[in-house]
Amino acid sequence: MTTIAVMQPYFLPYPGYFRLFAAADRVALFDCVQFPRRGWVHRNRLPGAGDEVAWLTLPLQRAPVDTPIRALRFADDAPARLRVACRRFPVLRDCRHPLCDEMHRLDSTVCDYIEKLLRVCCAMMDLPFATVRTSTLDLDPALHGEERVLAAAKRLGATRYVNLEGGRDLYSADVFRRHGIDLHILPEWHGARWSILYELLTEPAERIAEKIRAQL
Repeated sequence: MTTIAVMQPYFLPYPGYFRLFAAADRVALFDCVQFPRRGWVHRNRLPGAGDEVAWLTLPLQRAPVDTPIRALRFADDAPARLRVACRRFPVLRDCRHPLCDEMHRLDSTVCDYIEKLLRVCCAMMDLPFATVRTSTLDLDPALHGEERVLAAAKRLGATRYVNLEGGRDLYSADVFRRHGIDLHILPEWHGARWSILYELLTEPAERIAEKIRAQL
């Protein structure tokens, strides 16, 4: 059985997201779709001053509305702007941690950068990390939604497709079954929903990994 997951490349997502790396043989980073400006590709939540919810947002170049994720680029002054943004978060002030060091190296495309951070997080938690970008799969641009995900999964030889709990309302087990693929939806995540950045700065990586593996 070959298990595949397909998810947009998110900027330092919450721990439950990393269950995909633990559960799948390969995670396809869905970079061939339009950049969702109110989504999680370029931002995530951490406790701010007073523990209120605050967003840490990557400084991106302005781009047309229909820009695909793979085409995103950083603003010319992104390193300086990110340093300023981090000062809003007590846990990031004067941070001395390998993940913080990597987060401040904005010397690549946005997709390269996000994939690098995901790899670093998985290494810290001793989780497998095998990825492919859907932009390399030559998918039919006319396909959307479930059909596009199915096409990516089939191109990668999937016999099992795994998704987070949000996929329960997006995908049909019967449709996947007709394509010879078993659809497996992970249970609802019970645990922190802060960015993995905050979690890895405040809790041992081994403990976070245990929670991830326990909720597959």
